[in-house]
Amino acid sequence: MAIAHPPLTAPALRRALIAGARRVIAGRDLLNRINVFPVADGDTGNNLAHTLGSLLNGALSRRSRHIGELLLRIGDDAIDGARGNSGAILAQFLHGVAEYARSRPELDAATLAAAVRHGAVNARAALAHPVEGTILSVINAFADALDEAALASRDGDPRPGFAAALIQARNALARTPQQMALLQKAGVVDAGAKGFVDLLEGIAEFVDGGPRALRVHAGVSAANEACAGHGEALAPVHDAVDPQRRWCSECLVIGSGIERGRLLAALEAVGADSLVLAGGEARMRVHAHVGAPQRLFDACAAFGAVEAMKADDMLQQQRSVERVQRVAVVTDSAADLPEALAERYGLHVVPVRVSIDGRDYLDKIGLATAEFYRRMAGSADLPRTSQPPPGDFRRAFEFLLGHRTEVLYVGLSRAVSGTLQSGEQAAARADARRVQVFDSFNAAGGQALLAWRAAELAADGAELAAIVAELERLRPLTRTWAMARDISHAVRGGRIPPWAGPLVRYTGLTPVAKMKPEGRLSVSGGLFAKKDAPEAFARHLTRRLPDEQRWRAIVGHCDALGDGERLLEALRRRLDLEQAWLVETGPALGAHAGRGALLVSVQPAPG
Repeated sequence: MAIAHPPLTAPALRRALIAGARRVIAGRDLLNRINVFPVADGDTGNNLAHTLGSLLNGALSRRSRHIGELLLRIGDDAIDGARGNSGAILAQFLHGVAEYARSRPELDAATLAAAVRHGAVNARAALAHPVEGTILSVINAFADALDEAALASRDGDPRPGFAAALIQARNALARTPQQMALLQKAGVVDAGAKGFVDLLEGIAEFVDGGPRALRVHAGVSAANEACAGHGEALAPVHDAVDPQRRWCSECLVIGSGIERGRLLAALEAVGADSLVLAGGEARMRVHAHVGAPQRLFDACAAFGAVEAMKADDMLQQQRSVERVQRVAVVTDSAADLPEALAERYGLHVVPVRVSIDGRDYLDKIGLATAEFYRRMAGSADLPRTSQPPPGDFRRAFEFLLGHRTEVLYVGLSRAVSGTLQSGEQAAARADARRVQVFDSFNAAGGQALLAWRAAELAADGAELAAIVAELERLRPLTRTWAMARDISHAVRGGRIPPWAGPLVRYTGLTPVAKMKPEGRLSVSGGLFAKKDAPEAFARHLTRRLPDEQRWRAIVGHCDALGDGERLLEALRRRLDLEQAWLVETGPALGAHAGRGALLVSVQPAPG
């Protein structure tokens, strides 16, 4: 008599997926190194790890006795947490599996095969232009093998079919270089496809080894490397990134009756490429490569509420991967960092959030600074800024840790924002031993000067401890002043008492504020000047600086380019400036200082 084998239950599937997810996460560094398609931005491993991490922290962290219930939670969490091209495809695959199996308490061989086939069809449909030799090819080979095994099965046991399908998935992975010339040239298999096989391998470990497979083994990365191709010797492939579509952008659209076809057409109309739409009528994760992230977010806003926005500069990521240095430097967009310096030193900038007219934007990416001031002038409501969520910092830290020994984040003063705390939370979750958070006690140009000096030292090969020691020396010597022409926004925001508004209007006083040693910006004086206010501001602050010192300076203006140019020229006449930059101050201070404000930050030049 044949022995009856039990079907797959929810507790067993949950534990198997935990093992699979952990295997992918353990091997993500290798996936980053072999990532050459669709662009060689070195983050496929991190993206898949983030996607599966959202399952570990969500659906897989809670027990369930019903397969359909578990899979529905997995599908929703995957869509919400998906990152990158491969992460979005994997999320759509899981969403499709869940869609088919939602009413099933258990899975036998035939139901598992049908659910995986449904997931494979959904994954392919998620792409505007599917490409063979990718994760899609491996998913399809896995589904084909499960179909064959289900037809041959006599007792409904899904385990033999899974084992046979895993072999076919491995074979399909090995064929990916033959299907795509870019992979063959680089001598690697497709990173996303390998991540999917790693997931299956982890599941197989649980099937074969039981609960012990839930532990992450130190040898996983080495085992992965042995079969992955020559990931260490990738040549620079800048030409793989279209400069006109350098932003890898994502968001989550939440609505009702979202039509995939209409959304796809709207995104293609704004020039989006590498499009992946993962999800259903109520929740849709959008991934695309674009030249202007905000155009993508605006197009999505016509279909529902837009959340979880992110935009990564793939060209900058490539350049960062190719840099030979131990320490990577990160700052946030509250720093008024000249773009030329960010490009020169590979400085990574995490955007703060800006809210104006009821919409949220990514500072300086989703909303240009000049556009912010234009909207600010016509808005009835006070614009607001908020710190980036820890996930934004963590994504940046994990990407850089895949290619650098250590990361230093030079952050906005803790005394004025929660941005630094958000970075600290991310550092603790990424790797607290390799990520250091430095409070600049500053903002705007002062924060930028400290980040610039850190990046300069890192480019010269300095150790992290030496960089931090130099920043600690420079921090009390880095000074920032601001002159506000219009204090109405500061009064409305509660940073200046209401009685100050009439006083300034009646007396003609122009307030001057200064960053204090504890990192707060407070009023320190005033100027009775109107037409010559930039020159008077220059005289005011140079009288407070030591003589015979060579300086670096960053001058910021809030929608007042002409005044900024006059201020910089006045400073050049009065100070010995080694280097000086004029920038448009971002919303982090501009939302409170108001249009017409001028800022000056100085720091002793390197000896």
